[in-house]
Amino acid sequence: MSEPEHDELLRLQTYLNQQVIGQTGLTLRLLVCLLADGHLLVEGAPGLAKTTAIKILASGIEADFHRIQFTPDLLPADLTGTEMYRPQDGSFRFQQGPIFHNLLLADEINRAPAKVQAALLEAMAERQVSVGRQSYQLPDLFMVMATQNPIEQEGTYPLPEAQLDRFLMYIHVGYPQIDDERKIAQLVREQAQMGPSSLATTISPIPQKSIMAARHAILQLHLAPSLQEYIVQLVVATRNPTPYGEELGKWVRFGASPRATIGMERCARAHAWLAGRDYVSPEDVQTIVHDVLRHRILLSFEAEADGVTPDQFVSELVARVAVP
Repeated sequence: MSEPEHDELLRLQTYLNQQVIGQTGLTLRLLVCLLADGHLLVEGAPGLAKTTAIKILASGIEADFHRIQFTPDLLPADLTGTEMYRPQDGSFRFQQGPIFHNLLLADEINRAPAKVQAALLEAMAERQVSVGRQSYQLPDLFMVMATQNPIEQEGTYPLPEAQLDRFLMYIHVGYPQIDDERKIAQLVREQAQMGPSSLATTISPIPQKSIMAARHAILQLHLAPSLQEYIVQLVVATRNPTPYGEELGKWVRFGASPRATIGMERCARAHAWLAGRDYVSPEDVQTIVHDVLRHRILLSFEAEADGVTPDQFVSELVARVAVP
């Protein structure tokens, strides 16, 4: 483990939890996704600090940040950029769009039409943008956090399952506890009294090279062959759960893709590294398994009629697949 980078990330985690009160699960998964070099989709009611969380994260890293509000009239070029005509020499020059920032907040991604969603998700997967005959590479440090509101569905364009698979994690954000609610009110009141300057970062931003060094260190963590097999068995069980129970076999139509196996290992490694260990444990896998699998499982009509959710299905698998 690389001690300096680990201390820097723990300091950032502490700062996030001080500024985003009552959402320790969200802040932890933000860091896990950053260290696992993936993207995350966050779903929650309005006002639960989804936007604030990634803004605070961006302020703690030497990286540029951009927020784009997805709307029905948004065009792919508004996201990726477009070629601009230069009349002085009769040439075209590519003007980069907001997607070329290190951290991108795609707010209410399900409000934009399919073409815009596809442009974003293609860039997430390929780490490049193609315009005409040219391809433009995105930054090495590139993470998308997309949000969607589960309450209002009128005028929205739900993400297809194949595109959801491009997100490393799908996170559900709930309401804070009552004590945290009191702390939130106090924090906002103090910030209002101190003025806009109080919103500035109070920690030294972490260099991008430290994030890259941490990612390399995470890949060196010990992962026992038995635990690797456990991850594989969990993913394979989403495709054929019948051996673990007849009712489970009736609940699922399509299971998780191999991206889930890769993502679960990476996220478990990042979680173990943040916990200060140089090895991955079954608890690391079980902590992140719902976030990696819930959007990669398509339940049957029978399961939906019975009120079964993807989280319940995953919980049943975790309870029945043997732990090494």
